[in-house]
Amino acid sequence: MDLMQDFRRDVVRILSRQVSRKLAEEGIEKPPENIGSDLAYPCFSLAKHRKKNPAEIAREISGKLKPSGLVGKVNFYGPYINFYVDWKRAAGTLLKAISRDGDGYGHAKPAGRNVMIEYSAPNTNKPMHLGHLRNCAMGLAVSNMLEAAGSRVVRANLYSDRGAHICKSMLAYKLWGRGRKPDVKQDHFVGRFYVLFEKKKTESLEKDVQEMLRKWEAGDRETRALWKKLNGWAIKGFKETYKRFGSDFDEEFRESDFWDKSGPLIERGLKNGLFRKDKEGSVFADLEKHGLGRKVITRSDGTSIYITNDLALTPRKFSMFRLKSSIWVVGSEQDTYFRQLFSIFELLGFSWAGSCRHLSYGLVFLPEGKMKSREGKVVDADDMMDRMQALAGKEIRKRDVSIGRKELEKRSLQIGLAALKYFLLKMDVVKDIHFNPEESMSFEGDTGPYIQYSYARAMSILRKARGRAVAFDSTVLGREKEVALLKQLADFPGTVQRAAKDMRPHYMAGYALDLATKFNEFYQAIPVLRADRKARPARLALVSATAAVLKNALGLLGIDAPDRM
Repeated sequence: MDLMQDFRRDVVRILSRQVSRKLAEEGIEKPPENIGSDLAYPCFSLAKHRKKNPAEIAREISGKLKPSGLVGKVNFYGPYINFYVDWKRAAGTLLKAISRDGDGYGHAKPAGRNVMIEYSAPNTNKPMHLGHLRNCAMGLAVSNMLEAAGSRVVRANLYSDRGAHICKSMLAYKLWGRGRKPDVKQDHFVGRFYVLFEKKKTESLEKDVQEMLRKWEAGDRETRALWKKLNGWAIKGFKETYKRFGSDFDEEFRESDFWDKSGPLIERGLKNGLFRKDKEGSVFADLEKHGLGRKVITRSDGTSIYITNDLALTPRKFSMFRLKSSIWVVGSEQDTYFRQLFSIFELLGFSWAGSCRHLSYGLVFLPEGKMKSREGKVVDADDMMDRMQALAGKEIRKRDVSIGRKELEKRSLQIGLAALKYFLLKMDVVKDIHFNPEESMSFEGDTGPYIQYSYARAMSILRKARGRAVAFDSTVLGREKEVALLKQLADFPGTVQRAAKDMRPHYMAGYALDLATKFNEFYQAIPVLRADRKARPARLALVSATAAVLKNALGLLGIDAPDRM
């Protein structure tokens, strides 16, 4: 149920009595805040056609329109014809719909659009870091929002488990590991050897890495056994991190399964002149005419690189899953790479090339600057989650000194992850962010815990009410802060659609913050439990609806909504 969409249809019906239906549908817009109406029709383009002052046209037309349906009032302000929801009539419909639909409120029916979101994609030579958590938070949120908007989503992860970078940790373990088994979390153990290689690397060791890669691609038994051992450790560690963070995948791919499957495509590109060989024997895509330079496809020694895998895997994705689109969640450092990759698919004649999209996002910085994995200057994902959980635990103990150990552990993880995920999602994806753990943990202001706290407050009110759902008179909900809260609730389905269409989780984060803020303003100004017998049931219904939508909005962001803080 989308009340605002129904309201819009009523506005179009009413307005079409004075202007064409096409002009009405195309011209209606959300007005500037200072106007105060729910929808408006600006008369500028109509003024050009009728050769009249737009304010005069707005006055004339508004005087001829009669409110009906969900439209309670029509007036004009300057060049705008303004339409207002009849909240005395709409409130009951809205609150009952939210109560009926619950977690499904604001969600569209599946429309059969298969979309693959590929996110995370860690290298199996080191543990994931804070930047990976932004990627995971985005991939999870975008997947949830697209699903809520009606798409069938395939959540996919590609392990980058082969290549020269993987051979660096393998070579270091072979030279200095002495056959040891992990004495810390497995992916952290493997990562130590990647950092060790970078510290000790020489020109000779770099050549040894390339030789190890050649042996791997040739199927050398000893090299493959070493690779299998370290990869197994790394991926086992990753799965523990994913489980704790809340990431789940429908499909998992491994680069090692596709690195040698792109031969037919490479031959096709060589035949049509898109691919060429240089003097050293490297194969490259000539994209100069398209302003994208040259892109190496395979090295001169025949070893493959990352694009070799994508050339093989992507066509398989579209055929296996009958995709309408495929979206890669990858940092902005790879913008050029994806422009080159999608251009190659287009030039190779794939019909789905235009359905590939790179969801580019900004970097996450430490206070001292950019993270550097090869130097060990990173904030590991696991360490960050530990820190956030510890900070949350301190805040919880301030409010509940008698809380049990198991409940403290559960609740502190929920709140710690809310602080982390919300901070990573509240900014537009294209922007770089500087993460501040203490700032993100505040129970006030623009934070995840503040929104969780608002939900917990609503649930506390409902617990104290101790009553079953009863009939209520929604016409009593006419105060300014009640109507502001109703408007925010009604805007949820539209926010889901906008956030999904633009793939912008910060729309949903901003919506959740606004809803929490409007709820707290309502609660502080208007009595609920101590309201009179007529107003109390309606206000409790409003609180219940707010709790449901807050939980729903947080859920789309991948954030839990605990009943108690």
